[in-house]
Amino acid sequence: MIGNRVTPGRVIRTVLPAEVEQVVALHARARATYYPDGVPRDGTDWTASWRGALTRPDGRVLCVVEAGRIIALASFRTPEDAPPEVVKLFQFHVDPGHWRRGVGAALHAACVEEWQADRRRTAVLDVHVDNRRAQGFYRRQGWVSEAAEPGDHHLRMRLGLPGE
Repeated sequence: MIGNRVTPGRVIRTVLPAEVEQVVALHARARATYYPDGVPRDGTDWTASWRGALTRPDGRVLCVVEAGRIIALASFRTPEDAPPEVVKLFQFHVDPGHWRRGVGAALHAACVEEWQADRRRTAVLDVHVDNRRAQGFYRRQGWVSEAAEPGDHHLRMRLGLPGE
């Protein structure tokens, strides 16, 4: 597992439960960029959801901190009914004001490093079909798309993780 990874001006580390409000705010800012009609109000209590992700014994939430502020985060764990060598990236967000500055690539690399240390062989994720920017980012990191069903709101992507 990674400890605190430090690069000039940035630290990559595990999110602390006390930081849940920062996480929820960043999540809302990032999601607002790919919903053309605004973020749907589906009744999800995102504070409770993130609090749960931060305290799950079987999951991890990493973040990038710059100048004392969380500017990116990634939440992952083994999905239900999946073999232990599979990990799912449930959330991956970079604060829009920090796009195209290497933040996402650094966080992604930290995730892959941890997945490999945990002997994962495959990573999967679901990305919103309207989020073309994120799909491009994932493809540049080596993810490949799986066939989507007509009417699906999410595209499944897969990343093969090289072994040791």
